[in-house]
Amino acid sequence: MRIAYLTGEYPRATDTFIQREVFTFRKQGVDVQTFSIRRTGDEHIVGVEQAAERDRTFYILPVKPIALLMAHLRLLLASPARYLKAIKLAWSTRQVGLKGTFYQAFYFLEAGILAQQIRQKQIQHLHNHFADSSCTVAMLAAELGGFTFSFTMHGPSIFFEPHRWQIGEKINRALFVSCISHFCRSQGMIFAPSTRWERMHIIHCGVEPSLFQQVNHQGMGKNLLYVGRLAVVKGLPILLESLVALKRSHPDIVLTVVGDGPDRAQLEQQTAQLGLTANVKFVGYQSQAEVREYMQQTDIFVMSSFAEGVPVVLMEAMAAGVPVVATQIAGVSELVEDGISGFLVPPGDPIGLGDRIAKLLSSAEFRNRMGTAGRAKVGKEFNIDHEVARLYRVMTMALQGKIESTRPSFTESDVNHLPGIEREPEIEKIIEHSPSV
Repeated sequence: MRIAYLTGEYPRATDTFIQREVFTFRKQGVDVQTFSIRRTGDEHIVGVEQAAERDRTFYILPVKPIALLMAHLRLLLASPARYLKAIKLAWSTRQVGLKGTFYQAFYFLEAGILAQQIRQKQIQHLHNHFADSSCTVAMLAAELGGFTFSFTMHGPSIFFEPHRWQIGEKINRALFVSCISHFCRSQGMIFAPSTRWERMHIIHCGVEPSLFQQVNHQGMGKNLLYVGRLAVVKGLPILLESLVALKRSHPDIVLTVVGDGPDRAQLEQQTAQLGLTANVKFVGYQSQAEVREYMQQTDIFVMSSFAEGVPVVLMEAMAAGVPVVATQIAGVSELVEDGISGFLVPPGDPIGLGDRIAKLLSSAEFRNRMGTAGRAKVGKEFNIDHEVARLYRVMTMALQGKIESTRPSFTESDVNHLPGIEREPEIEKIIEHSPSV
């Protein structure tokens, strides 16, 4: 089986879950050709294996005029009717206004290059990650090239502008849609024809649990960990406010903040203003291996975000046996079971957040019990090998004209014996040095 994977920028340091998916497909024998709209900057390349992945990816931009012209000319000559239908589709799904039309023209030109490459490489199917601009290119390329496409829908940002990105039309035209959670699927169903709901499947992002050693919690806790982008939307100001009250009863409490982003300076300034400089450590981006080391040294993982899908980093913490305190938003409750594998708190509530953190800090037995439950949950429902097996099953059945269940089943033979011709290196060797998100 030969498939194409497309995203706006690949391999990006903040999207290691896509790399895991690609590598797991390859490990299981599927020939995956990677395509990207833009070439990844050097700041995202933090290991030789990731550099090799960038080298094997086809980048649509920057466009070479002659190659662009020839690609579209070949597509036009191959099927004038199909080419005209693609133009009609591009026009009908454009964003409102002159700027939207201008951007759509570029997406159409990019789609022509992609379609011609997929036809030349005799690729059976195109799968895209994210439902915004790269998915528009994928939809138009499929129409131009006469092949099928599917996409993984993440959210939540795509649901803020569903009409701009024509979510309903994309779901209607896709061979199938992989939704990362029931919440994500339900939001897509709002805009999709009901006849297409059966084509919308739940395929989780996942991790490889065997990479994580379970933490053995002892004594009173004091170490908190946050991993992610440093942006106000992640709710970090709320977390810092909660530490002010926690510091009174836990003066030695330490929050390690792993990651970087546009609001780092603002957050560091707030930390100083709240008198938390000695209690908060900003350590920047760290490799996956380094993040696993931080998890071995932490008592609680915290996430105070206002907008998420189902954060992969929560899966990683739970796989390490670390209890989590997270906001009850989007699909987070499908991963974290309140009071069992962690605590869920209302977003924007520093008092509730601090209260739950304090409860976990006070009892090692409580942390161990929740950590064990979380590790079991991830192993059962968010194992990357299992999720790729589900995706492979959906894809192969869909290409045969068959429809899988909403949450497709799989067998161990599906995981271990996918048909293919070549085995790839282990995932951990590829993403060992990729910054976590």
